[in-house]
Amino acid sequence: MQGLKSTKKEDKEILIIIPAYNEAESIGDVISSIKKTLSHVDILVVNDGSTDDTAKIAMELDVTVINHPFNLGIGATMQTGYKFADSKGYNIAVQVDADGQHPPEEVKNLLQPLEKKISDAVVGSRFLGQGDYKPSLVRGIGMLVFSKIISTIIRERSTDTTSGFRAVNKDVIKFYVNNYPEDYPEVEALVLLHKAGFKVIEIPITMNARTGGVSSITFPRAVYYMIKVLLAVFVDLLKKVDR
Repeated sequence: MQGLKSTKKEDKEILIIIPAYNEAESIGDVISSIKKTLSHVDILVVNDGSTDDTAKIAMELDVTVINHPFNLGIGATMQTGYKFADSKGYNIAVQVDADGQHPPEEVKNLLQPLEKKISDAVVGSRFLGQGDYKPSLVRGIGMLVFSKIISTIIRERSTDTTSGFRAVNKDVIKFYVNNYPEDYPEVEALVLLHKAGFKVIEIPITMNARTGGVSSITFPRAVYYMIKVLLAVFVDLLKKVDR
């Protein structure tokens, strides 16, 4: 991996982390849209071993790119992003997917609770407010199961545990450097944050349809995903987690 060896500089404000695997079809538009909407942020693309032109397109748009030598998965990809954010002293990190589903104009809404110090982490929920997102049947069942279980564990209502549209403050960035889950991390990360004493809130957001590629979540993968994540969550409940 490239880009993690430099010494820490003065604190910076906001880093957009874009995890990307074979997103050449959409990555250019995503970066351009972020630059147009959020001129005050820095952008990092973590290219997770793509076999297409994802990295080439991102570098041509003058953003920082870290390349994994091969595909490591979303958990490792985001942890690379958080390690970079920590090494550079960013105060806030925002995850934005490379497929165009996360509108840059919604980022400011994710940032407000962090800037007001209302919470340590903010999750954009597709199921609050006026959004019209409708998942497939099997995905919807999984989301409902995760929502019920996580809400019970953290003792707060959690409606969109699989949302990857998130923002975190500096303390969470540091925590994630050593404590970010592997594989499908979104659900498990909420449990770890709760156990470590961080305040997490949801806000309503609207998501777009993906502008390129197709979802990797097939029916067999969805079932496997549900079982694996639930097992990981229950294991996390037995762990000691330190901030």
